[in-house]
Amino acid sequence: MRNIILFIRRFFVLFIFLLLQVLSIAILVKYNRTYEAAFANNANEIIGRIDKQYNKVHEYFTLKKTNEQLAQQNRELLNLLKSEYGGADTASFFKIDSLLRDTLGRVQRFHFLEARVVNNSVNEENNYITISRGAKQGVKKDMGVLGANGVVGRVILVSDNYSVIMSMLNRNSKISARLKNDTASNSSVDWDGRNPSYVTLHNVSKSAKVKKGDTAVTSNFSTTFPQGLMVGTVYDIATDPSSNFYVLRLKTAANFYNLQYVYLIENTQWTEQHALEAQIPKNER
Repeated sequence: MRNIILFIRRFFVLFIFLLLQVLSIAILVKYNRTYEAAFANNANEIIGRIDKQYNKVHEYFTLKKTNEQLAQQNRELLNLLKSEYGGADTASFFKIDSLLRDTLGRVQRFHFLEARVVNNSVNEENNYITISRGAKQGVKKDMGVLGANGVVGRVILVSDNYSVIMSMLNRNSKISARLKNDTASNSSVDWDGRNPSYVTLHNVSKSAKVKKGDTAVTSNFSTTFPQGLMVGTVYDIATDPSSNFYVLRLKTAANFYNLQYVYLIENTQWTEQHALEAQIPKNER
């Protein structure tokens, strides 16, 4: 206490000076419109800069929540795409209780779920991705997986709360695809185990008009993915001398180095199609 009193006594004149200075400035600003306007502008500028820095810090610490909200919004938008709905190839009336329908009564064939990536490899010959969503959250084996920009892979293992995805960067992965401007082709995409940024598109006819930068998308022969999803863009064109096909090197649309959220794709009619095709006699296949 004695030290505080001594401190005040020592700087008493300085404190009085600062107090009178503040009072004089306050009186000047209050009763002079020119100074009042200038003070208000400067104060707003300072407060604006402080708010800007505060918002930057706040945004940084809320990125996780923002990403989760964006993933949910994207899932909702994907589920509203008109391309994911289709009518039956018959005029007969039928009822499917478990499937979503749009306002025209068309059945939604593909349904999307968002999931957070908790583990991901890119430097192995066979790469896998782990997500924090499992059977209890609606995940099933063989669901397709889509990233923010393009195809990622396929679900191969499911537990109660986690699932493992076979990445497109896996020597055992094959995805049905085609060039966007070649609707008649039925090609496939695989990975050679080398550069994680590139995959290979096979069986593209030499009659097709191909150039660098062309887009490759999922085909209508895929039961895992809706047709038209981005797979990659043509980076290099090679000719297979032993066949009438091109071998195209694609730059992947998905950035496998920075996967945070993915979208699981459920083909709601896959079970029916698979069960029917399984009944085909072996001697007729």
